[in-house]
Amino acid sequence: GTPEKMVEYILDSCVDCRDDDDNDYFVEDFFMTFNVFMSVEKLCSLLMSYYTEKTEDRYSGKSEEGGGGLDLKATEQKKIRVVRATLRWVELLEQKMGEENELANFVGKLRTALHSDGMLSLLAQFERGLDGSDQLHKNATRKARISSTSRTKISRPTFDDAEEPLIKREPLNPFTDVKFRVNYPDQSYCTLRLPLGSSVSEISKQASEKLAICPEDCVIFEMKSTGEKVIFKETDTCIVTTLSHNGRLFAAPKDGIEKMKPLQEQEGPNSSSFNDLEIMNSREIALQMTLYDFELFNCVYESELVFSIFKKHHFPGKIVGNLDCFVARFNEVQNWVTTEICLTPLLSKRVHLLRKFIKIAQHCRDFQNMLAFFGIIMGLSNIAISRLTQTWEKLPSKFKKLFKEFETLLDPTRNHRTYRQAMSKQESPFIPFMPLLMKDMTFIFEGNKTIIDGLINFEKMHMIANNIRCIRKARKQAFVGDNIPVVKNRADIRHYVRNLHVIDNQRTLSQLSHRLEKRSTE
Repeated sequence: GTPEKMVEYILDSCVDCRDDDDNDYFVEDFFMTFNVFMSVEKLCSLLMSYYTEKTEDRYSGKSEEGGGGLDLKATEQKKIRVVRATLRWVELLEQKMGEENELANFVGKLRTALHSDGMLSLLAQFERGLDGSDQLHKNATRKARISSTSRTKISRPTFDDAEEPLIKREPLNPFTDVKFRVNYPDQSYCTLRLPLGSSVSEISKQASEKLAICPEDCVIFEMKSTGEKVIFKETDTCIVTTLSHNGRLFAAPKDGIEKMKPLQEQEGPNSSSFNDLEIMNSREIALQMTLYDFELFNCVYESELVFSIFKKHHFPGKIVGNLDCFVARFNEVQNWVTTEICLTPLLSKRVHLLRKFIKIAQHCRDFQNMLAFFGIIMGLSNIAISRLTQTWEKLPSKFKKLFKEFETLLDPTRNHRTYRQAMSKQESPFIPFMPLLMKDMTFIFEGNKTIIDGLINFEKMHMIANNIRCIRKARKQAFVGDNIPVVKNRADIRHYVRNLHVIDNQRTLSQLSHRLEKRSTE
């Protein structure tokens, strides 16, 4: 149906349904996906219109004027339904829907309306149902304060400052104040401090001052370690979280872009961290990776999947920075594994690293961290590593067999059937392989129309909601890892896994690989 009819149907028929009832799934699906076809402001407007709507008494046939009067009971029921629908929305918000600010404003208006209408009993029920509505307001107002209190420093999508004590990671939002570097053609740079949601035109305005050119002549782009340049549009936002691991932000006149080359620091490390890895416990490495990956995962708003797949420009003011960081972590782990082996010249040490990474992958699987598990296995499957015949031949048969078993989970045949079967049996907490989940969402988006004959294709919304439920299921329980014995160098390991140094240039990795083991024909 139309958005208006869907809201009316939910309020008239569905808000009292819970749990296994089909109507409750309809309500859930709606609140998870309404962003696709309707703004938050529009939904709030429809809810408030329903709240204020008066219902005529069609059965009494009389009023003070002799005509049909108002059905006060039915009018009160409308208000009750709006309150219940709002509470359902708040409940889903706790699952990280990413709409705190707009919803907090609506909750405030609804409170005022209930008080003005003298519905104090319903207002008290509303307050009890919110059960933490003050926290909802704190979440919303915190966004407005962040620009003056945050000290987030960004040079790549990990958002960690190794010099600061470990603190609980907070989700990013458009108002998060970030520091980032913008490089210039003369090898100099400037450090800007702007809200994460700032547009490229705003960045260009500040970055162009040092170049002494008009902002209109200034181009903002990412320089990848390969030399590839990705030019941003003036309307693009939250660009800092989109940078590749060794990518850097540049500003240059339009006619000076072609001459520019990557910075030396973008090449990545030139030696392996084998000596550090050798003294680190494999299980502890997997534990610290999983704790960090869960931090990233828990920051991702469910709505970011919708914003990402259905194109950010359709959702002005919305960002997908948390999702960017989470997916970037997968690429980072992949490149880390490949980098470490390619930078290890001694055959015996490479074999040792192979064993180490397979053991770490095994522990990640035990911790149900499929993001890190896939990252490690795909890093070992990189052509720069898989071609190292001498290295693989020296690997004990036990580890060869284990690696082959792990590779079956990566098998893409029959729509990744092996992986999907394994995931269907997992209980919370677990970390899914997010790139595959996003691929599923893209397939739903591209393979199904959103509007058919002027009506919302809610079957499409239901499929999207089912994918989001996978994330909800994964995060239902918190991962703590308390039962793992403490190791002496836990702090060192924690710091190491949160600050990986990698080479993300495949050509460089291939060259390093061929230096280690030349082709048999050479």
